[in-house]
Amino acid sequence: MTKIKFGTDGWRAIIALEYTVDNVKRVAEGTAKWLQKKGATKVVIGHDCRFGGQMFAETTTRVLGAYGIKVNLAKGFVSTPMVSLGVVKTKSDLGVVITASHNPPSYNGYKLKSHFGGPSGPADITAVENMIPEVCSLSDLPSLEDMFDQGLLNYIDLEEIYIDHVKENFDLEMIYKAGIKVAYDAMYGAGMNAMARILPDAVLLHCDDNPGFRGQAPEPIHRNLGELSATIKNDPAIALGIANDGDADRIGMYDEDGKFVDSHHLLLLLLLYMHKYKKLDGKVVITFSVTDKMRKMAKIFGLDCEVTKIGFKYIADIMTQEDVLVGGEESGGLAVKGHIPERDGIWMGLLILEFMAKTGKSLKELIAEVYEIVGPFNSDRDDLHIKEEQKQAIIETCKNEPYEAFGSFKVQGLETVDGYKFILSENEWVMIRPSGTEPVLRVYAQAPTPEGVRAILDATKETVLAVTA
Repeated sequence: MTKIKFGTDGWRAIIALEYTVDNVKRVAEGTAKWLQKKGATKVVIGHDCRFGGQMFAETTTRVLGAYGIKVNLAKGFVSTPMVSLGVVKTKSDLGVVITASHNPPSYNGYKLKSHFGGPSGPADITAVENMIPEVCSLSDLPSLEDMFDQGLLNYIDLEEIYIDHVKENFDLEMIYKAGIKVAYDAMYGAGMNAMARILPDAVLLHCDDNPGFRGQAPEPIHRNLGELSATIKNDPAIALGIANDGDADRIGMYDEDGKFVDSHHLLLLLLLYMHKYKKLDGKVVITFSVTDKMRKMAKIFGLDCEVTKIGFKYIADIMTQEDVLVGGEESGGLAVKGHIPERDGIWMGLLILEFMAKTGKSLKELIAEVYEIVGPFNSDRDDLHIKEEQKQAIIETCKNEPYEAFGSFKVQGLETVDGYKFILSENEWVMIRPSGTEPVLRVYAQAPTPEGVRAILDATKETVLAVTA
């Protein structure tokens, strides 16, 4: 049988190839054994909009039921943050989400959420991995009906719990009265129903059932959101665009001109809002691929800043132990003080909307305020779909014979927290790192202008591929 390993954010595999009912049973049995060893008895399970989500969630439920573990099973599809919040609200020991997040539609996945309402830590993940059997030992699984009759199964409305939590923490009437017209792109993902309820006047895109995501990976980055951008450009009344990924824990945004606002800028906006406007303090925690402008703003504000490896689980771990104001990663997973230590694309969208409503400023004006503090910059990322041997050869070169230049861009320094970040100048860098969730090599870059970013990315691609040609 296939050796099952959890990556940066859960186990992900191609449906019907490695992601099968039999393999989900194996992972669920490993989870059940780990829970049993810890004396844990209560779990929340949910699935997103992907193909087979309900079947895989019910399979997991039945395996846990065979071990006497009580399951709160979500009604219908839900976002990952809804499961995480549900774990906290029901005082459960663990959350399981059947999702492959932003991966292409051929994938599904299995995420573990800790009792505190965020990603399970590396030690717990490894412990579960080590308990996954080569073949599930259970020949017969209890039916859902039998589990319900025995008190081992409860159906729970996680979306309702989540929306009630939103109403308790946001002044929605103030936001509505501000009259900010929003366009929302669910990318056929699990945020569609909740956002339609929270923002009933929003222009909705891709908020219908399509488990194949129209053939596109539901990742909220500009190249996947052309229709949202065009919708904003064609309607002068729209002041903000919000997009979430397949399980709605990540976010992408657009300003009133239909220009994409990436996670680097959103993190800076959140830090500005939380500290300068809401007068809150705390630590800033970012992953290695996030712009260095976050470190600069934190220093200006007199706040500590820590850089972690890639993966929100590292941020969540710090959030459970220290007073963290803002945390986040380049890929759209952002978190703030006052909410669960979890990425939440809906929550972050509402925070930025609240920031606009309270200040009366447009998103462009708020970004201009950020630039006044840290200076202007642009960032982008290329995903190189190359052969595994090419990828490994490039990483070996980074490790053993670091590149001294990428075209005309000379390397001034190197950082290796998680991947290889080559410093090109005070405001320019390029980073090379293999994805932990997909078979691609990621190349990130920052420069003062979009043209400068593109030039760095192109030069880097030409350099690294020439070595392995």
